[in-house]
Amino acid sequence: MKTIAVIGAGTMGNGIAHTFAQSGFIVKLIDVSEKSLDKGMATIAANLERMLSKGTITQEDVARTITNIITYTDIKDGVVGVDLVVEAATENVELKLNIFKQLNESCSHNTILATNTSSISITQIGAVVAHPERVIGMHFMNPVPIMKLVEIIRGYNTSDEVTKIIMNLSEKLGKTPVEVNDYPGFVANRILMPMLNEAIETLYNKVAGVYEIDTVMKLGMGHPMGPLQLADFIGLDVCLAILNVMYEGYKNPKYAPCPLLVNMVRAGKLGVKSGEGFYDYSESKKAEKISKQFI
Repeated sequence: MKTIAVIGAGTMGNGIAHTFAQSGFIVKLIDVSEKSLDKGMATIAANLERMLSKGTITQEDVARTITNIITYTDIKDGVVGVDLVVEAATENVELKLNIFKQLNESCSHNTILATNTSSISITQIGAVVAHPERVIGMHFMNPVPIMKLVEIIRGYNTSDEVTKIIMNLSEKLGKTPVEVNDYPGFVANRILMPMLNEAIETLYNKVAGVYEIDTVMKLGMGHPMGPLQLADFIGLDVCLAILNVMYEGYKNPKYAPCPLLVNMVRAGKLGVKSGEGFYDYSESKKAEKISKQFI
């Protein structure tokens, strides 16, 4: 396996492209937007420079990684001759199904098709392609170049051979793959998202404020960042989308998103990406200033 296509140049997509390219793979980074591709490549360059300044990589590593990435705006052109496709588009069922339908038409039947979805059914995605045994979940954590975990999700039809190939490939990237089965939220978000949602409920019910909730979880539970800060970092729209997938999948009210979360997403307060969520990021990307709505 030498050539990888990554679909989506956003936060996860450019992180996945960076990781594969730094590990010596040729990466075809695909996004319909030239602007997104330019932004994604700029992010990769900035992250490489940060790693260089810390002495974790060399100038040669930086140059080789950038050289290993080729950008495309068309899926059909971008997937020619690739061994693996990793889809990392927005967490939207219809969008992902449409992408996989295009991949079914454009890729050979030997190409492994992976998705970075954090909650959507691998079995459902696999159902829209021929040979669904080659469809698998490859859920990286953010920031991808730093975080070691890759959640490997087997769909109902995913083959043992494909699973083994992707497990081994993840190890070649310096990651720790963990195999899980295909149920809404998998393991990571089935446990994480209800906790974040409960923190938002705690704020919504005025049990405590933003600072207090995050401080309790950081100092009392040893978490590196509080749940409200983490929700901002992930993106409140992403949190809402995952909770909705789990609520629909399990029909269990414990996964129902808090009304405050729903309203914040409707208002465009998405966290770091929009400049405001539970914290105000207008002056700094660090969670240092609480949003005025919660003061």
